[in-house]
This record gives sequence, structure tokens and C-alpha cells, in this order.
Amino acid sequence: MLGLEGAGPAALPDAHRLQEAPVPVRSRPDAPLPRRRPRRRRRVVVASLAAASLAGLMTGPAHAGGDGGDNRHGPVDHALRQKLQALVDTPGGPPGAIAVLTAGGRSEVYRAGTSQLGTGRPPRTTDHMRIASTAKAFSGSVALQLAERGALGLDDTLGRRLPRLPAAWHRVTLRQLLNHTSGLPDYTESPAFLAELTADPRRRFDSRRLLDYVAGDPLRFEPGSTYHYSNSDNIAVALMAEAATGQRYEKLLAELVYRPLGLRDTSLPQGYRLPEPYLHGYAVDPPNAPEDVSTVLGASGVWASGGIVSTPRDLGTFIRGYAGGLGLGPEVRRQQLSFVAGSSEPAGPGRNRAGLGVFSYATRCGTVYGHTGNFPGYTQLAAGTKDGKRSLTVSLTSQVNSATNPRLLATLRELQEDFVCRLLDRRKY
Repeated sequence: MLGLEGAGPAALPDAHRLQEAPVPVRSRPDAPLPRRRPRRRRRVVVASLAAASLAGLMTGPAHAGGDGGDNRHGPVDHALRQKLQALVDTPGGPPGAIAVLTAGGRSEVYRAGTSQLGTGRPPRTTDHMRIASTAKAFSGSVALQLAERGALGLDDTLGRRLPRLPAAWHRVTLRQLLNHTSGLPDYTESPAFLAELTADPRRRFDSRRLLDYVAGDPLRFEPGSTYHYSNSDNIAVALMAEAATGQRYEKLLAELVYRPLGLRDTSLPQGYRLPEPYLHGYAVDPPNAPEDVSTVLGASGVWASGGIVSTPRDLGTFIRGYAGGLGLGPEVRRQQLSFVAGSSEPAGPGRNRAGLGVFSYATRCGTVYGHTGNFPGYTQLAAGTKDGKRSLTVSLTSQVNSATNPRLLATLRELQEDFVCRLLDRRKY
């Protein structure tokens, strides 16, 4: 999940030939904002979102996947299309959803609902969205690429790379940060952080000082002794990467991830605006009408732990590269895929286990590798096969997790597993 719950040299084949719309030019940063609701109402909505998130009535017609040019590269499974539509139609379900399955540069796109209530416009593979904790796989990619180059070691400690952090944390290693066995306290659970976020949801945090909120707290447990998902882990990963290279994390993402994979619509912003076009994310709380929360919160308070903005198309390209070990030699690759017991947040399909910046999802049809995430307004899954040839992304325009809607999460996980079966060509649904 994202913190607010409660990411080689050659580019891979991708789904850029979907015959949809051309890749959009990034929107201006001063794009007009949605109409403001009364300040008190917005504060109440954000406060309730933060409380639910950080603890761990559609208008317009609905459109199911399979319509339009998105699906010209292969047949669409109508049973899966109906199941995605049923998820959107469920009381409390997301206003929109899109699933993209890609193999060998050919894609199937399943869509339901709308990218923005009141417009009837279906979600598209080129729509921007907050990818939430799927961004942790991106920090994993940066760290492992640096390990492959010898610039950073998986056994490097916080004490060596970031000596300003509390002495009690100094023995934590990069490996333990990447597989969430570090014991670092989670800064997104800090009362001071939550109070500042609630007071000003668009506050510009100093992303590189987020760990200060828990600097006085002890480790939760002896490093390496158990698994506990913490958003602090990937903040520390990014800081270690910066310390080892002398370069900003955003530049490392561009040089080690975006450019080699040809990601043209992926970025790590600091503010609250999203590039156009984008999937509008909603807080869904029946019987109240869905509340558009796409730009309610700024990204600086989650940074490397969940602040990346991408598109379904770019996200699929990334996860094929990362799951496939692009740019990694055999030793670093072996360590990337060394797993411990632990689920992503929210849990992904099948049985979850935690590797280095990646989770394995063992389903009834086979195993895929990736990450999930959720953020107010968004829920994500990105997964790929070990050979890097196939990918699946499932994106919803509301936040679904065990705290906000456990029943819908169970339904979502079943549907994700059905999509995995389709991806692996093993029809067991």
C-alpha cells in the first residue's frame, strides 16, 4: 500500500501500439483545479481518509472493457469483462477500473465505469494515476541497479550510509529495508505527521526529512527477525541511494528506470496536481456521493514510498522489466527473488511472499511477481512473469484495503487471480 493507507540498457517490447490515443503531452503544472468544496467539508473528508488510510452513485453511463481500439491485439475474455463491471457496480465499488494484460507487445484491455464521474469517458491506458505503494518497486529497482554496479551493497547499513539517523537504527541493512524486515517505525503512523497532514493536506513536506517524525522511536524488533510492512523502509532506501551516488533520487529514477525502459509518462512529483488526462480518484462512502480526492493530498509526504504518478501503459512496461530482472546479474537477481513470509499492502492475489522490493503472488494458475498499492482514491496491482514477457496491471479509482472495505478487497483479490490465469493462459475461472 502506499503510506496513505493506511514501485538495463534495452527497452522492452510494450503495449504502445494499442491504437488508442497518442501519448499525451504532460499537462501544465498550473492546470485548473477542480471546484473547491467548502473548507470544513474538505477537512472532514481528508481527516477521515487519513485516519483510515494511515492505520494500515455513479453518474453517467458505465463502459465495460473491449470497446474501442484498446483491444485490437487479441480477443477479450467476456467473463472477465463482466466480472470487472460487476466490481464497479458493487455498492461501494470504485467509479472506474482498468486492467491491462500484455504479452509479447500485444495487449488486452478491460475497462469498466468511467475515468471521471459525469463524463462517461472510460479509463484509458494513457491516463495518469497515483500508483501508491507500487512506487516501492521503483525504489527497489534503483537500489538493485546500484547494487549491480557496485555503488551500493545489500549489506550496507544505515549507520554507514546515513549516520545522522538514530544510532539505534544503524545496524539495519539495505536488504532488510527492501524486504520489510528492518524494524523501522512507520513515520505515517506518527501523530505529529498525521496532525500536520490533516491540518494542511497539500502541505509541502521536506521529503528527505520524513524519518524525523519517528527519529525518537526505537526499532519495532531486532532487524531481520520478522516481517513488518513499513513506509519508512523505502524512504530510507531512497536516502541510501542518494548518499551512495551524490545524486537526487528523482535523477536516479530517470537514469536507471525511466530512460532504459522508455517510460514517457512516469514521474515523482512533489505537489498535488496530476498531469492531464488522469483517472480521477474517489472516496466512496455510501450513501454519500463519491468525493473526488484526486488532488486533495500532496505527494511530498509519501515520496519514494508511494508518490510516483504513472499510467497503466507505463506501469506495465516497468513491471515487465523489474519482474524480469532487466539489468541485473545472476547474483543480485537471486537475492531479489529470495522471499520471506509477508503480504503486500493491500494483499495481492494468491499467497504473498516478500522479496527485495517485489512480492511473489502464487496463484492457482502460477506465480507472478510485482507489487500492490493504495492511496486515497486509488488501488493498484502491477505484476509480471519471471521471464519479463508478460504483465498485468489492475487499477481502481477508489481505495480498497482491509480497513476500508475488506469484503470488496476479497472480491478484488479473486478477480486479480482470474486475470493472472488469463495472463498465463490457464483458464481456471
